[in-house]
Amino acid sequence: MSSHPSSIHRFPLRVYYEDTDAGGVVYHANYLRFAERARTEALRDAGIPHAEMVERCNVMFMVRRAEIDYVRPALLDDLLVVETETLDVRGASVLLRQVVRGPNGICAALLIKLACVTIGGARPARIPPRWREALAAIRIEPPAITAGRAGEASTADGTTGG
Repeated sequence: MSSHPSSIHRFPLRVYYEDTDAGGVVYHANYLRFAERARTEALRDAGIPHAEMVERCNVMFMVRRAEIDYVRPALLDDLLVVETETLDVRGASVLLRQVVRGPNGICAALLIKLACVTIGGARPARIPPRWREALAAIRIEPPAITAGRAGEASTADGTTGG
């Protein structure tokens, strides 16, 4: 069982002039930079900094795949929050969902697959157990299903599905 509380990680950031194009809109590639910062801080906040994994285990994470859906523009001086959630942890990879939210809702949604590789050789390597456990804890747990009326299930918050 994890000693880390299960929860989504939230990383706030401000849009600076350097992040925007001539029209004051965040340049599309900068969402990848925002997501990278948020992933780094999520690991640090979980007590498993990436630099420590490199130093102690001689392995690191590399982005294997990145999918981005741009929903609405973020603008100069907007306060954004990047939410990071683990969807799946495998032997040598992890799948993350990252959502960039601005004052008017979702700006971008990313699916990021990270591969754990050896330093230098960049060959696949197993994710060290401490990192695997902490990554598994960076998620929103689904609501518990409880028995409701006949033929109806409900969640712990009382909502029903049917």
